[in-house]
Amino acid sequence: MERKKYAVCGVSSRAIYMYIGPMLRQFQHCAELVAMLDIDPLRFQVCKEQVPEAKDVPEYLAADFDKMMKETRPDALLVVCMDRFHVEYIVRGLGYDVDVISEKPMTTNTEDALKVLAAEEKSKGKVICTFNYRYNPVHTKIKEMIWSGKIGKVTHVDLNWYIDIKHGSSYFHRWNRMRENSGSLSIHKSSHHFDLVNWWVDGIPEYVHAFGALNHYGPDGVFNPSKKDGRHCNECTEKMQCPYKARWATRNSAIFAKDDHINAFEGPKKLFTTYRPDMCMFDSEINIFDTFIANIKYRNGVLLNYSANFSTPYEGYHLAFNGTRGRIETMSFGGVGGEALPDPNPDGVQVIDYFPIFEGRERINVVKREGGHGGGDGVICEDIFLGEDPARKFDILAKSVDGLRAISIGDAVYNSILDGQVKDLTSFMK
Repeated sequence: MERKKYAVCGVSSRAIYMYIGPMLRQFQHCAELVAMLDIDPLRFQVCKEQVPEAKDVPEYLAADFDKMMKETRPDALLVVCMDRFHVEYIVRGLGYDVDVISEKPMTTNTEDALKVLAAEEKSKGKVICTFNYRYNPVHTKIKEMIWSGKIGKVTHVDLNWYIDIKHGSSYFHRWNRMRENSGSLSIHKSSHHFDLVNWWVDGIPEYVHAFGALNHYGPDGVFNPSKKDGRHCNECTEKMQCPYKARWATRNSAIFAKDDHINAFEGPKKLFTTYRPDMCMFDSEINIFDTFIANIKYRNGVLLNYSANFSTPYEGYHLAFNGTRGRIETMSFGGVGGEALPDPNPDGVQVIDYFPIFEGRERINVVKREGGHGGGDGVICEDIFLGEDPARKFDILAKSVDGLRAISIGDAVYNSILDGQVKDLTSFMK
């Protein structure tokens, strides 16, 4: 297999562990990392300490994008930086006629997503959007069941997603807490969920109506020790009065803002020059919602009701599909908040229940896969670096139009919360 040359835009923790490490180890026979670009030069040092195989990879600052493209001539870009900059690197990469693999969300608003599609039409390059939740074996099994007609025509989907107190609060410590950086959690996080439903039901969204609130974080959060801006978890004098932090701390322990994406510090060592992902979750600058519900109508008649809560006792979801011939149900929970709870899916499996329309029940046990995002991360990497598995019966690797569809729902959710109006997506939806 011919080796393909890649440049990484954004040396985030996600970039290091999801792409850079695997490229230089498991996929070195077909992938060559020729450049890394970031706004913060310290990130190159952090990366090369964590992945020594990257020690000779050329480094470029953000202002040197064109220089990087001309000197290293990559075949593809991996865009793994802050969400707000995705559109810039995707469009500029397409201008060089190279393929672009973008972390979700592809962009932070509908307008920028449409810019990506327009740039792609003029380019020889193509865009892949890494919706890795599709690759979770439970989610793939559900797709197979619906695709095979198990429940007939899907009429309604009910999806309720819960993000626990540690994971949920982490978004409000970081840059994600600002709409201008992330598009809000209805895009940054929920685009995962909207894409799943879009994919499961082959749906093109047309109308969106939503309600939402900031119930747990921001200055009016019920557990805010005091209304002060500018606090940081690592040296906060009120940490033991903050239940979100006190749960995992003692009076003598340091507080580290850890999650599955970014750590502020590694012992005494700084991982960023100026950025700090341990900002206080109760700061007044927060301008996104932590609780929202939405109704979505699809072109094919499917109806979705969806909810997301970002401060719950456990992590997981409840999911159900109603169809003309039956119903599918599944649930999953865990996370640090739910570690003490009995697992509803024991023995390394997740249960999917199928109810025929008139009688009976069939229980399907899906074996869980190791790895991030329900085992999806490793499999999507294979499709990215090795090419899509030709044995699959349906498409799974998401394209730019999939990014647009998921983002447009999340954008409409945010705007509908603000003005209470039903959002019509029909004028631009592809």
